[in-house]
Amino acid sequence: MDYLTVYQGADAEITEKKSRFIGQVFPVTSEEEALEIIEKTKKQYWDARHNCWAYVIGEEKVTERFTDDGEPGGTAGKPILEVIRGRKLHNTLIIVTRYFGGTLLGTGGLVRAYTQASQEALALSNIITVVSGFKLKITTDYTGLGKIQYLLGQRGIAVYDSQYGENVCLTVLTAEADEEKLAADITEATNGQAVIEREAECRFAKIKGKMMVTSFP
Repeated sequence: MDYLTVYQGADAEITEKKSRFIGQVFPVTSEEEALEIIEKTKKQYWDARHNCWAYVIGEEKVTERFTDDGEPGGTAGKPILEVIRGRKLHNTLIIVTRYFGGTLLGTGGLVRAYTQASQEALALSNIITVVSGFKLKITTDYTGLGKIQYLLGQRGIAVYDSQYGENVCLTVLTAEADEEKLAADITEATNGQAVIEREAECRFAKIKGKMMVTSFP
């Protein structure tokens, strides 16, 4: 399963009728991790009126939680959760801290403020698509190298690693759905001379311009 997640979170602050709303985004992989971050945030902003949050954890089977932390029901945690859902994000925690400015905002104003603070923090975050696939090792002679590089370039597949000796060994990351076709095309292009080995199942993503393995199942 491919999914969107936060690689690197960010903070953003907005002001609404003198109330400060500080949105923070965090990548998380478990409820325990999320709750630890929430507790640290509460200690950091101990003098704030509210620390409202929501998270979505898991890939196929997801766990969703949220809290209004004293705000009127449905005006804080649920809007934050809807921002996460709207971006189709997994393994993501958003906390919005509010310093009360003395003026009541009403339910509509609160929903807008918590939504905006969440959206602005997400806009500054690094969001990636995690792809389920395989790490493949391709061994070829120098005659077949150019043909393989051409095929990889056509598909936008970057070389993850390369070793040059008597033969050339290229390591590439490919999505599960693309593996069979890629292997067949390489075999055809090199007249069966290239050796293709599946090294491992993995999840990977393009991070800061480079393909990187994010985990091994």
